[in-house]
Amino acid sequence: MEPEPLYNLLQLPGTVDLPAGATLSQGEKKKFLPPTSRKDPKFEELQKALMEWINAELLAEHIVVRSLEEDIFDGLILHHLLQKLSGVKLDVEEIALTAASQRRKLAVVLEAAGQSLRVEEPQAKWSVESIFNKDLLATLHLLVALAKRFRPDLSLPPDVKVEVIIMESTKSGLKSEMSVEQLTECGTDKDQPSKDVFDELFKLAPEKVNAVKEAIVNFINQKLDRLGLSVQNLDTQFADGVILLLLIGQLEGFFLHLKEFYLTPKSPAEMLHNVTLALELLKDEGLLNHPVRPEDIVNKDAKSTLRVLYGLFRKHKLKESTDGLPLESPS
Repeated sequence: MEPEPLYNLLQLPGTVDLPAGATLSQGEKKKFLPPTSRKDPKFEELQKALMEWINAELLAEHIVVRSLEEDIFDGLILHHLLQKLSGVKLDVEEIALTAASQRRKLAVVLEAAGQSLRVEEPQAKWSVESIFNKDLLATLHLLVALAKRFRPDLSLPPDVKVEVIIMESTKSGLKSEMSVEQLTECGTDKDQPSKDVFDELFKLAPEKVNAVKEAIVNFINQKLDRLGLSVQNLDTQFADGVILLLLIGQLEGFFLHLKEFYLTPKSPAEMLHNVTLALELLKDEGLLNHPVRPEDIVNKDAKSTLRVLYGLFRKHKLKESTDGLPLESPS
């Protein structure tokens, strides 16, 4: 079956006025998002997912995106994001204050992005002009492409498409057409990240989550008692990585020198360092059966935190005894 074309054009009956503040010179053609498209739930969900992803990636740099339209256009955040994802150092000024310098910086960043994505601007669904002019569709196309290239496991809403109005200024007046624009591909089972028991637990049996948490907290507190530590809140107390590292040391027999981690982390970057070290130790010991991003632990994602702790719980609880808790599955 042939793939559905990106643009499926339909002639709009009658005439349509330009959106407020928009201009169109003779012979020019532009795309506009009607209000109904902007309010489409899947369109809004995609923006939210991308913002959460960017904020997690740039957590250590204290960068927070609140609007893809208003925060991406000047190249600053794209600069930091691309450097984090690709590891390529870009030779651009850190802070560009004037419109001209912002445009120059954006051009350098987009050229580097195009090289990483193996896409040249004529074939790209974005351009320096469109991104700089806060074109939300172009911005979304760029970010989806970056996510697909560098974070293929990132869960984005599938089959997101929106209606856009394409308007052209002709000698006889404004012509308008309707286009359906595809932003993410149709989802398939192969494309989706593999699910584990905690996905099912949170989705199908949320009432059992607290029981699992309670069992793990009791186990952890038994192990941490000799250190004079205790855990009351599973969702928040592991975010800085300190208790997690001390717990791993206790259970796995590791001696962690204080130079290797931050005992009293004072910034998100230090917290991220601790959690990353902890996940590496768990991976080396074969206790991380499902991919977990350190940013998710720092951001207090309950499901990710449980995944990490359950690996330790299951291994060491099995060593001691079976006390009635189903150890093969927390369900």
